[in-house]
Amino acid sequence: MASLRVVRRMCSAVAQTAAAPVTSSRWERLRNSKAGAWCRGLVSDYKEACREIVVGSWERPVKASVYASLLGGAWACCYTKPDRSSFEATLLECSNQLGLLSPWIRNGTSDGHVQSLVKLHNEGRLHHASLGLLSLVYRSDYDPDTTLYEAQCSNLSAPWRELPQRVLDVGFVGRWWVLDSKMKDYDVNEDEFKHLPPHMQVTSPPSAQEVDRSERLHKESWLALKPREEEKETSVVDREEESVSEEGQSAALKEEQTQA
Repeated sequence: MASLRVVRRMCSAVAQTAAAPVTSSRWERLRNSKAGAWCRGLVSDYKEACREIVVGSWERPVKASVYASLLGGAWACCYTKPDRSSFEATLLECSNQLGLLSPWIRNGTSDGHVQSLVKLHNEGRLHHASLGLLSLVYRSDYDPDTTLYEAQCSNLSAPWRELPQRVLDVGFVGRWWVLDSKMKDYDVNEDEFKHLPPHMQVTSPPSAQEVDRSERLHKESWLALKPREEEKETSVVDREEESVSEEGQSAALKEEQTQA
């Protein structure tokens, strides 16, 4: 009886396994889930968007080229945007250029701007902010490491509407434009010429004829000196006189020889 019961149980188990549905794999279950359906919809949307971009650029090449140039220009601006270390290096270079000049020939505007920036940098009040396409350098009232109550209290900090007044320089496409403009003609002291007449204070670039004449004179200055016409004539006269005197001496010697 016991053996018949065991055989009956085994047959029932086999029948149940045969009647049970085949279970799907893990990948199929993940694919048929809600997350899988969302991923399939997202991929199809991106695929359709890329197809529309290609078709639209083929149908409207001018519009596509404009958009591509704008995206490329934005990427170039972001890539060439100067950082804080670039501003510090530029400020140090400008300070060294002014330090090599005498105080009497320095431009007052350039010297004053650079000295104020160096002072703010030494006090820790010079800050840098990145805005994606460009960079800003602005000043603050206190050093962030200062333990004063006015420097640490957020309610007493400068409002954002005062930021345009605190901006000192703008970095764009690898240059600091305000510092470069202030350093223009840094070796020309305009105070030296303020007592001159107005027509002497203004200088105009030389014309093409003046430039050619200056270059020609510069080239001629390296050539060997040539004797003038007068020097040539005097040398010819001297030679003739010498030849005449030599002929007279030879004739006198001949006469003496004949008399002897």
